[in-house]
Amino acid sequence: MAFIVRVLVNALALAAAAWLLPGITVGAEATSSAAGNDSAGVVLAYLFIGLIFGLVNAIVKPIIGFLSLPITCLTLGLFTIVINAGMLALTAWITQYTPVSFTIDAFFWDAVLGAIIVAVVSALLSWLVPDKKNA
Repeated sequence: MAFIVRVLVNALALAAAAWLLPGITVGAEATSSAAGNDSAGVVLAYLFIGLIFGLVNAIVKPIIGFLSLPITCLTLGLFTIVINAGMLALTAWITQYTPVSFTIDAFFWDAVLGAIIVAVVSALLSWLVPDKKNA
C-alpha cells in the first residue's frame, strides 16, 4: 500500500512540474487511444511516469548520492538539486523507450526547476498523507 501511495505522490508531483513548466511535457498518445478517454490516458501516463521515477529514485539515486558525497558536502547539500534533476532527466531518457513520452527541453532551466518543484510537492504531499507508523 505504501508503494502505491508513493507512486501517486510521484505522479502528482510530476504533474505539478509539468503544469508549471512549459519545458516539461507528458504525452499519452498510446495510452489515450488504448483507454478510449483522453483524460484517463493522461492519468495513466502520469501514474506510469511516477512509477518509473520512483524506481529510478529507489535504484539509481542512492548510488549516485553516495558517489557524489564529497561534492554534496562541499556545496552544503545544494548538489542534491542537480542529482534530482539528473534523476528527472534519466526518467525522461528511460520513457523514450516506452509508449508514454516524458520530455524535458533543457537540463538547467527545466530539469533543475522541475526537480525543485517535484521535491517541494512530494514533501508537502508526504506530509499530508498519514504514515502507517504514525497512524
